[in-house]
Amino acid sequence: MKSALFEKIGLGNLDIGIILIAITVVIIILLILLILSMLKISRLTAKYNFFMKGKEAKSLESEIMKLFEDNRRMKDDIGKNIKDIRSLYKQIRTTYQKMGLIKYDAFSQMGGKLSFCLALLDEDNDGFLINSVHGTDSSYSYIKRIVSGQSNMDLTNEEKAALNKAVLGENDEAL
Repeated sequence: MKSALFEKIGLGNLDIGIILIAITVVIIILLILLILSMLKISRLTAKYNFFMKGKEAKSLESEIMKLFEDNRRMKDDIGKNIKDIRSLYKQIRTTYQKMGLIKYDAFSQMGGKLSFCLALLDEDNDGFLINSVHGTDSSYSYIKRIVSGQSNMDLTNEEKAALNKAVLGENDEAL
């Protein structure tokens, strides 16, 4: 079949069946592309609807602003907590954290281990040592200063043992 239009544009010898087949193939390809595009739009719409969950754009913006405000507030709180922790750490360093206790009989005729030696130290092993000697007629208490785990005075064996327990953090003796 000859077409005057095809003759004018120089395609007069072309069979119209080939042209119809080519147009049909192009239409089928375009339909496939249209279906794929519609599927992508459908997925994006589902994601958008899930993200919005019934909210309008303005309310979503306010929600995001609230999250930023919460984030800023948490950062401020973290900074304050760090400052407080440092302050507490400075205070705790000077508290008595370590204890060493030795109970003993000061005199051979006494029983019951009524005498004791107590060492209290801070983190730097600074503190004091109390020695209470109990006798039949009287009791005496002595205190000695401890600096860096050492005393500038001579220590008895019991005082040395209590100080050693405190420095090592070993105090398993029952009161």
